[in-house]
Amino acid sequence: MKNTENIEIKRDSYLKKLIDSQHNGLIKIITGIRRCGKSYLLNEIFVKYLKSQGIDDSHIIKMDLDSPKNEKYHDALTLFNYLESLIKDNKTYYFLLDEIQFVNKFESALNGLLRIRNVDIYVTGSNSKFLSSDVITEFRGRGDEIKIYPLSFAEFSSIQEQNSNKTFEDYCRYGGLPSVALQKDITKKIDYLNYQTQNVYLIDVIERNKIKNKDVLETLIEIISSNVGSLTNPKKLTNTFNSKKIPITDKSISKYLGYLENAFLIQKARRYDIKGKKYINTPFKYYFTDTGIRNSLLNFRQVETNHIMENVIYNELLIRGYSVDVGIVEHRIKRKNKTEKVQLEVDFVCNHGSKRYYIQSAFSIPDEEKMKQETNSLTKIDDSFKKIVIVKDNINLWRNNDGILIIGIEEFLLNKNSLDL
Repeated sequence: MKNTENIEIKRDSYLKKLIDSQHNGLIKIITGIRRCGKSYLLNEIFVKYLKSQGIDDSHIIKMDLDSPKNEKYHDALTLFNYLESLIKDNKTYYFLLDEIQFVNKFESALNGLLRIRNVDIYVTGSNSKFLSSDVITEFRGRGDEIKIYPLSFAEFSSIQEQNSNKTFEDYCRYGGLPSVALQKDITKKIDYLNYQTQNVYLIDVIERNKIKNKDVLETLIEIISSNVGSLTNPKKLTNTFNSKKIPITDKSISKYLGYLENAFLIQKARRYDIKGKKYINTPFKYYFTDTGIRNSLLNFRQVETNHIMENVIYNELLIRGYSVDVGIVEHRIKRKNKTEKVQLEVDFVCNHGSKRYYIQSAFSIPDEEKMKQETNSLTKIDDSFKKIVIVKDNINLWRNNDGILIIGIEEFLLNKNSLDL
């Protein structure tokens, strides 16, 4: 049995990104949802690496800007003057600035530091406000974003008890926030998630965006939680509100959805017409960055693995660096001597450079009829990119008569090369 009290969570893929970005002349901007491990990555894992390379403590400057003791540095000029005063020689100084969004006009301080030749800058932030178009203009190509997610299933599994057949179910139910994954007691997992959801994530969105009617926001996110992975749009959501006798406009719904995306709570997947090679503006799907947060929002009432599995696959693809869309395939069928256009859905179209994969999420494929149903859209795609069906069962991977790869969810998640098997 593993002792999780002293366990170190390795996040090698993110560490590699930090190492590869050293001294590239850009501000390394580490983003992600609160409590996903940004500070641990920067202040523990990366610092440990720097020290292993012989970097002296005096040249590694860490600042937690959300700490009360550093509140005086929330002024950009004050922060810049302080950090500049610490530079005593020509060796490289590593500035690790945690929660930079607490600093007013922080972009001016960062751009000022960037002009100093022997400075390498790394910052974290828990929302994308400081990456909005106006601030990116200020950086003028001088920012390098490194997005951090909650633990992947492989990272999660590495710190769980061995030979546990409940690992995937636990991951679906409680998610991948490191503090939850390290906690053994189920009640404490739930209590932590409930507290963070209500007193950190939602409050942060409400306060940051000066939302006066928090009930509307809470109702919206509950609707999204209940229908994760379902096609929707602001108008459809507005109709749902109106049916509940809650007056709200499409424009307000769009703003609230943007707030939730900016806080990294939810992520939007757009629809892509595979044959027409174009995006369809609406509707689209929303997935949660962490399934534990999603379940907490519903008081753990709707924890159906078959629905959450799709969310887990989506997150894994993003973690691996793919851009991910929801695909549609249009084809024609004859009904009563008439030709009709029919749209079939492909759960995920994922791209990275010249690579593309078409992926379906299927809880199980017990017979030929189910196989035909799950692969119908894939067989209508006439290009040569790889087609994959991921199932819940732990099966030996195989290919059907159409050459479509069938793979179990755990093998897909645990093998970083699973898409190329």
